[in-house]
Amino acid sequence: MSDKATIEVNGQKYDFPLVKGTENEVAIDIKSLRGATNGVVTIDPGYKNTGSCTSAITFLDGEKGILRYRGYSIEELAEKADFLEVAYLLIFGELPTQEQLDKFHADIKSHSVVDDDVRKIVDAFPKSAHPMGVLASLTSALTAFNPSSVNVNSEEEMYKAIVRIMGKFPVLVAWTLRKKHGLPLDYGDKNLGYVENCLKMMFKQPNEEYVLDPVVVDALDKLLILHADHEQNCSTSTVRIVGSSHAGLFASLSSGISALWGPLHGGANQAVLEMLEAIKEDGGDTKKYMAKAKDKDDPFRLMGFGHRVYKNFDPRARIIKKSADDVLGNLGIEDPILDIAKGLEKEALEDDYFVKRKLYPNVDFYSGIIYRAMGIPTDMFTVMFALGRLPGWIAQWREMRLNNEPIGRPRQIYIGETLRPFKAINKR
Repeated sequence: MSDKATIEVNGQKYDFPLVKGTENEVAIDIKSLRGATNGVVTIDPGYKNTGSCTSAITFLDGEKGILRYRGYSIEELAEKADFLEVAYLLIFGELPTQEQLDKFHADIKSHSVVDDDVRKIVDAFPKSAHPMGVLASLTSALTAFNPSSVNVNSEEEMYKAIVRIMGKFPVLVAWTLRKKHGLPLDYGDKNLGYVENCLKMMFKQPNEEYVLDPVVVDALDKLLILHADHEQNCSTSTVRIVGSSHAGLFASLSSGISALWGPLHGGANQAVLEMLEAIKEDGGDTKKYMAKAKDKDDPFRLMGFGHRVYKNFDPRARIIKKSADDVLGNLGIEDPILDIAKGLEKEALEDDYFVKRKLYPNVDFYSGIIYRAMGIPTDMFTVMFALGRLPGWIAQWREMRLNNEPIGRPRQIYIGETLRPFKAINKR
């Protein structure tokens, strides 16, 4: 293969170098296009064919159903590592030794207390506030309590900023849930593991001891791992582009939370449960809704099936399906919504229409089922997604800053009015 690409514009040919990744992905490097061609740019709405950066963090092949963090398969990480190990791997590039992991966890715990003035901000929100709006606001507010900017060239300062947000973010997640339920705010238990402490902070009742369920702990641990990073998606790209202006880590993370909020991104698992609720309200006939999903003239869309990136199967869904089965079996929950979900899953896996089109249940389908079984409200699902995605956002922000990437500044093609004279108001 040639090491260059030739683009012809108005009869003039221009050569541009090809960039090849370690997994043999190929890109045309067009950063000199505008200057070489006297103003010509590319246009790619949604950036579906545009690489914004080179990255050593996550490899994703949607056609083959491959997802790897720093070279490790998602299947092996979900089976053999815990969330904090994966977080360390994503952020720092290698799996931690036991000593490194213990220190990482201890340092996170030492920064897990949120300034008590943040409680006043939580109190100011009505219970009806959407949890994602609350979480984005609280994350941004952390900047006020940690005003100094991070010197990205100092490993010590960067590390402190990372363990600080890793420690405080679960508290913000838990407070967001407890505010919604009218429960007293809790700082957690330093004797527990990271995931165990998250669960206790969220669900402990003030008048009884909280007992951890190992099946629930394992399921949440896996969900957080599966959501930890996913290449240059909408929220990750947002974190990087905000950070490219040299905005601080907390502000950049807050922007990522806001991007994740949308139903086309992190809100997808919430949309799954809302769809299941609608099916239940209409009588719970799954066959009727499968027929509607296959009808091109019907506006109904089956949420949680297929994926805009994975054209074969979502590797994360295969992993989390077992956890969903384990949680439902262990908790013994009788819930018509979950029965409808299991009915849709069974029919989709056996229906030729869905099988031929590879419209399999994706990770959002199963994660929504698990969160509902755990007792997490539907509008908190995306908050849980953010908890998992936190180390990926940190890793991407850190990589972008250490690579000294230029400020993000997309171009456009103007299609508005050309120059025209101003009209006095009495002549308009």
